[in-house]
Formats: sequence, C-alpha cells, structure tokens
Amino acid sequence: MLVRFWGTRGSIPTAMNNHDMRSRVMDVARHVLDHGGGDVEAAVDAMPFHLRGTYGGESSCVQIDTGGEEYVVCDMGSGARRFALDCLGRHGPGAPKTYNVFQSHVHWDHIMGFPFFVPAYIPGNVIRIHGCHDVLEQAYRGQQSDPCFPVPFDFLGSTIEFVKLEPDRTYKVADVTVTPFRQLHHGDSYGYRFEKGGKSVVYSTDSEHKLEDHDHLDYVVGHFRAADVVVFDSMYSLAESTSLKEDWGHSSNMVGVELCHQAGVGELCLFHHEPIYSDAQIDQVLAETVRYEEIARGEYRPLKVTASYDGLEVTA
Repeated sequence: MLVRFWGTRGSIPTAMNNHDMRSRVMDVARHVLDHGGGDVEAAVDAMPFHLRGTYGGESSCVQIDTGGEEYVVCDMGSGARRFALDCLGRHGPGAPKTYNVFQSHVHWDHIMGFPFFVPAYIPGNVIRIHGCHDVLEQAYRGQQSDPCFPVPFDFLGSTIEFVKLEPDRTYKVADVTVTPFRQLHHGDSYGYRFEKGGKSVVYSTDSEHKLEDHDHLDYVVGHFRAADVVVFDSMYSLAESTSLKEDWGHSSNMVGVELCHQAGVGELCLFHHEPIYSDAQIDQVLAETVRYEEIARGEYRPLKVTASYDGLEVTA
C-alpha cells in the first residue's frame, strides 16, 4: 500500500505570506552563495528541507492507495481539492469512479475540502462516506447550506452514500479490510487500521493520549500493533499536551514514539502539524523526535520517524 499525503496541517489551512516568502528566498540565496554557487541544483539538494521544500498548508487529507480500482482516502480537509485534481488527471473526468472516504470526525478542518471535491459534481461517480458519527450526513450537508456556501449539497451530481460504522469491528471495503477505533477528542474521533496483503497502515489523528490512562493506551497500542506505517497526530509538544493544552484533543511527537515502540511499528509519520509552526520549526520537531526515538528505543524495534508534508508518499 502507498500512503499519499494531500493535507497535513491541523485545525486550519495555512500559507506563507509575502514576508515569509522573502525571508525564505534570502535564506536560500545565502546558502547557495556560502556553498560556492557553482552547481545550483546540487546546492539546493544539500539544503535542509525547510529551505528546499515546504510541509505545506492544507488541512487533513490522506490517501491510502491499495492498488485497486476504488479510491480510499481519510478525511476531506482542504487537501481534498488537490487529491481530486490528481484523481481526474490520472483517469480523466469521464471515467466513473468510486471514492471511499473514512471520516475521523466532522470538525470543519476535516470536511471543508468536500465542497471543492470535483468528483462530487460529476454524474456517474459514487462517493461513500464512512464514519462512526451519527451526525456525519448532517455535518456534510450543513456546511453547504445557506448562508455558508452557494452550492447546496443536493446539487451535487454524483451518487453520495453515508455508511455508518461501529468501532472495533472489521469491514471489507473495496479490496482492503478496515477497523475503526475510538479516540479521545471533543465529540469523539476515530482512527482507522487498513490491512491488505500482510501490510497495514494506521491513520490516527485528532486524538489525545493521557499517559495515566493505561487502559486507553493499551487499547491504542493494540490497534497500532505491528503496523507498517502509523500516521499520528503530533500537534503539540509533550509539555503542551500535558499542561497548557491538556484536554484540547491532540497528542505529541514523544507520545507517538512511545506508543509506536510498544506496538512494534515500522514507521511513524508525524501529522496534523500546528498551523503556527514554520517549516523550520517542523524540521526541528522532526530532529528532536528522531533523537528521542534513539534514546528511548532500548530493546524495542528501531522506529523510522518522518514528518509528513503535502505531496509526501510513503510505502507500507
């Protein structure tokens, strides 16, 4: 399975402004000059990620490419717009397709991309929105009602179905098995474990993990167990998540390492980045997480740590 990230920011989409861009260009110019400036491409490749790239600013949308005919995607944040354009670029607008959406929860940053999801407007497409919340359809319809959006939900040309799931029950959807599990977040959030051909990917965002709640930690570790890839909400630092921002419904990079170590996970993808963090700050979070993993590993299986960015692809 291939994990494609179309939106990795938390809470609200964000973008660089003119000041940010000017500072970035100046830093890049200094780096090239300091390294001789002869081979520009080589100089750029040698730069830290926060100079040669960007983590992006779209909110949550992660595709699980199973290699099958039907699409599988988690959440419809603002990244869903780019996901849609990629889909249409691959097969064209005239080829009917089925899109399986797995909704973690219905806070706005996780559904706001759907009104701009072009396949929803094309007759012949089938969009199945799966989730454990009773208000799933209400939330999708509500954001396209007056006075919030000019195009009403019933104007959409595709066939749209809402599929109610139960946590801790395994389903076969398209060519993959899916198991939702409950997470601690305002109004509840649900993670998903996807399995196919001996490979497994876990999508776990908008979840708070209280270190003193051992039953909950064991429950989460059980769903993470031996996963090849875990996409994990690491919005806050450990200090923030246990003090100033306790009960805000998000976790930390350090807790992600602890849970993935206990579960024997192969790769941890830091996700749902704090919207006020610059690319340089996310680079720093990644470096600190990699170092912490090395220190905390002990007898655990080595854990690869990456920071997700819009456009990243990870193979399970």
